[in-house]
Amino acid sequence: MTPDRPGPVIELDRPAAAPTPRPASTRRWLVAPVLAGCLLLGAAAAPARPAISGPPLPARALLLPTGALLLVADPTTLTGYTSTGRVTWRVPAPAGARSAASVGDLVLVTTRDSARQVTGTSAYAADTGQLRWRRPDRVDVAGAAAVAVTEVRSVADPGQRIQGAVRGVDLATGADRWSTPVPSTAVLATAPGRVVVVHDSGLARVHDTRYGAAIAETRLPPAGYAPDNPLVVGDHLVLRHPAPGGTALTGYDLPALTPRWRRLLPVGETPAPGCPRVLCLAGMTDRRALDAGSGASLWRWPGGAGWQPVPGGPDPSRQVLLRPGGDGRASLVDVGPDGPRQGGTLPAGTRDCHLVADALACRGPDGRLTLRPAGGT
Repeated sequence: MTPDRPGPVIELDRPAAAPTPRPASTRRWLVAPVLAGCLLLGAAAAPARPAISGPPLPARALLLPTGALLLVADPTTLTGYTSTGRVTWRVPAPAGARSAASVGDLVLVTTRDSARQVTGTSAYAADTGQLRWRRPDRVDVAGAAAVAVTEVRSVADPGQRIQGAVRGVDLATGADRWSTPVPSTAVLATAPGRVVVVHDSGLARVHDTRYGAAIAETRLPPAGYAPDNPLVVGDHLVLRHPAPGGTALTGYDLPALTPRWRRLLPVGETPAPGCPRVLCLAGMTDRRALDAGSGASLWRWPGGAGWQPVPGGPDPSRQVLLRPGGDGRASLVDVGPDGPRQGGTLPAGTRDCHLVADALACRGPDGRLTLRPAGGT
């Protein structure tokens, strides 16, 4: 790990925005003072707030955000933490825990083997950690519902495509509620209350998650279909595909799949994660956002292409992006629908960061779990 040392704060082109004050909360861990620059969204004039220093993390432990709860999975134990550092439960860890998500009163943990093939999904009660059920496939969240899929086995690109069927999951028992076949292979996109299945032929169907009924379908242009293409952005589907003159984006309404707009992309620009409720595009140097319903340009962020999204967080209207600096420290920005706002910096050696409720959870320079208040994020 890189030792922390002073270094310049990387400034953005936008002025800093002061965070919204939050009431103090009771901390159960050792509280260590942190510079104001380390506070997410902390402006230079704002008073410093403390970070929570937690237990040492085993080298093989994974941090799995689920929105309001952080799971720490080591080879033997799965532990649930709140954003204030309180341990809510601790249970034996499933072998190969790799990702987690929350739906209703459950936390879903997907496990994979050494070849990254799915070995199952375990559902735990979010408040107690009690194991409710387990399935041998991957379970994806679609708003307040969930669907199970079987991945196409691939050493090079596991998780890229699905096969067999898409099955609605009864969250109380883990049993199938409905099933719709996938004749060959397909890709899946989820949205609250619905799933979009794009088949190899380009046929796209929208299914209701309650009964599995197909409520709309259309034929999409030939494209490199993948889990990130097409994208669901709010109530719209956006596809990247070849077109005369280069590469285009086409936007469709959901659930009707009615085409609404088409735009050619500048050379080198592709859709990028890290924008909330808008379509984010990263080019050679800049990042910009389009309205997913009309294709209209909303904002441009000079120099923003190199910033990477911090995973997790329960609020779909915001996202946090991070960029490591040459001195080992990392700068942060908070991206809202109106564009980026400057955040702070993290100590050198901080890594593996995730958003958990109103906190930023990371593996600190000393190898401990640390939680920093996320201010207005």
